Amino acid sequence: MMAENSREETVLSQLSESVKAITALPECRTVSRKMYCNLALQVDKIASRFENITKQIEAALSQIPYNKLDIPEEVREQIELLHAQFKRAISRTESPDLQLVMDLAAAQMEDDPDPMVFRRLSEKLHLRTTTDIKRELLAIHEMVISCGGVPDGVSEEYIETMSYLLRKLKDCVMTDNPDIDTPENDKNSIKHRSPIIPDDFRCPISLELMKDPTYERSCIQKWLDAGHKTCPKTQQTLLHTALTPNYVLKSLIALWCESNGVELPKTQGNNCKNRRSGTGSSDCDRAAIVSLLQKLANGNPEQQRAAAGELRLLAKRNADNRVCIAEAGAIPLLVELLASPDLRTQEHAVTALLNLSINEANKGIIVNAGAIPDIVDVLKNGSTEARENAAATLFSLSVVDENKVAIGAAGAIPPLIDLLCQGTPRGKKDAATAIFNLSIYQGNKVRAVRAGIVPPLMRLLKDPGGGMVDEALAILAILASHQEGKLAIGQSEPIPILVEVIRTGSPRNRENAAAILWSLCTGHSQYLKIARELGAEEALKELSENGTDRAKRKAGSVLELLQRVEEVIIIS
Repeated sequence: MMAENSREETVLSQLSESVKAITALPECRTVSRKMYCNLALQVDKIASRFENITKQIEAALSQIPYNKLDIPEEVREQIELLHAQFKRAISRTESPDLQLVMDLAAAQMEDDPDPMVFRRLSEKLHLRTTTDIKRELLAIHEMVISCGGVPDGVSEEYIETMSYLLRKLKDCVMTDNPDIDTPENDKNSIKHRSPIIPDDFRCPISLELMKDPTYERSCIQKWLDAGHKTCPKTQQTLLHTALTPNYVLKSLIALWCESNGVELPKTQGNNCKNRRSGTGSSDCDRAAIVSLLQKLANGNPEQQRAAAGELRLLAKRNADNRVCIAEAGAIPLLVELLASPDLRTQEHAVTALLNLSINEANKGIIVNAGAIPDIVDVLKNGSTEARENAAATLFSLSVVDENKVAIGAAGAIPPLIDLLCQGTPRGKKDAATAIFNLSIYQGNKVRAVRAGIVPPLMRLLKDPGGGMVDEALAILAILASHQEGKLAIGQSEPIPILVEVIRTGSPRNRENAAAILWSLCTGHSQYLKIARELGAEEALKELSENGTDRAKRKAGSVLELLQRVEEVIIIS
């Protein structure tokens, strides 16, 4: 008995300490408020971990025998209150910050994002000064160095993306507030500092700061030209002598230089001219790209996988690379790898095509290479990440109107619906955006309805905790403009949830709900009667006065229909 009491006291003591630590944390509106770049990019994964921890704590609290413990009544009440709060938290999922999600996507997917995107990100992520950003840069640097490379569970692509976003955010902060946290004496002294170069950033041959890692390209090339067939650092025999830049390390070196006021060494080499975009020069290393393409075309499966992965990162890195890679003829080779039996190679290939498709001219090259059927096959049978990126690629390609027809005809909509139902949070959003864009074409509306999209959309609409209400309403609104879509939506008893959204939803969701309600009620008096019985008239009047322009029009139209029905009832 004494042992049991001791264990119970230990548990209570630990819970008490945990509560004190949690209550000491600063106020936080969303789970990603103080998590900055890496966590913002992985918010779905982090939120899922919080949910799991919440469930574990609730389960632990449910096992505490309060009534058997000799504790004051007020302490018992506090524990029970805490337990009740955790129970509620399990059933309530925090809605994502949609503006943050859209801004992160725009920052990564557009070649020339609106500066306001980075201003909003700076504010949302609490990276408002160069000091804030330098702290992030240092944290990334220390993380990679302490792990001896990219940490487990973090992809090279995340490091690349974080580095890019932080550089852009720093440019934004420096443009808007050049003197905000750099005192004049610091500006003067920064020119005279001589920071110690980390060993990992030095070339093992020249011992100088590398500008083209992993070894300084010019030094290792001289080493190889002298007839050496071994690694100068480990003395192990090299499997091949093709030089492939380490872009993650290159980004870290650039970040370290920025953080320490050191001018980044200028890269000398065969830069490719960006003829298509009309700019003068670029970061594109044509020799490295050609070497990667040789591996894609003639390498063994391991070399093909590695080369596809390098091209994936290169294509994500900047607009110049996307042009150079396409001009070098990579797209047909990547399309061939979509049929690779190796799932990782397939994933690299489809993601590289996704990144290349950001360039408008590349969209046509990808489609002309016959990629659409193979991308749809990856969407059906690939790994989780490959399926998500296949959906995103189809969305990117569907921006061109004629591609909407080809993608729908290739059978993309049923597997997109499957991803919408069964995918990860990110996969569901990728699928939803692709379905929405494809459904602008009338023939794809019919395909989506006949493939059974309406029931899963209604389930998403009735589950606010799932974070897909916005997407579900947007797709339903576009489907409701077609007769088959209207009939399918009407069969799912939608009026109560639509009226509720019109009462309490966000401005955009209220607008879409009103548009769906108007489509359903036009020519169908039974829906008008249900809406009136649910008290829709008051909510519609309020929306007609305070909604968006489109919401005002739709609400006004539904009110007119309601008025006509009422007049008919009075006359009869």
